[in-house]
Amino acid sequence: MNPLRRPFRYSYRNAALYLIGITAAVFALQFLTRGMVFYYFALNPVNVLARNMYWQFITYMFIHDMHGYSHIIFNMIALLIFGTSLERYIGSKEFVLYYLLTGVLAGVFSFVVYVLTGANPYLVGASGALFAVQLAYAAFFPQSYIYIWGILPLRAPVMVMLFTAIELFSGLFGIASGIAHITHLFGFAAGVIYFFIRWGKNPFKMMFGR
Repeated sequence: MNPLRRPFRYSYRNAALYLIGITAAVFALQFLTRGMVFYYFALNPVNVLARNMYWQFITYMFIHDMHGYSHIIFNMIALLIFGTSLERYIGSKEFVLYYLLTGVLAGVFSFVVYVLTGANPYLVGASGALFAVQLAYAAFFPQSYIYIWGILPLRAPVMVMLFTAIELFSGLFGIASGIAHITHLFGFAAGVIYFFIRWGKNPFKMMFGR
């Protein structure tokens, strides 16, 4: 067996809830340390290249915008809704690997683009990993429905492709430039790569049966 595809023994440990708890605790620390945690943990090209803060490729996922609560609230709701169902299906170890690895890859891909373009933002948030989580949810539960704003029913694959199209359009045309659309797309791409390499499956065939 290909070692990259060797499955973990199944277990369910509520890892998604622990990830939510850790993220909430880090968010509280951001206020208590008056931005010091933000500076050291958010992904910033200069800090990585000049100060060797390589841990930021992981820690940026647990940092969120301090100018309001919507960023962390919506991300954690998505992790609760999609993450818990996905974790229950694939097991906690696989879920944690998928979540962290796709998030790291989304950060790495974004970092490369920032370096090549001379940009120097502070990248924060779990959205890249969560785009990968939503992709996996739609692939494993293609018949499920998600109610947008609680009223508009969409099949999970349609929702994922719609959100991805919106991110692509927004990234190309610079809409809401404060949002890291490119990282969201890279999270989606990282999820696709994971499906092919780790599971040997085509997520689009799983979603649409083609």
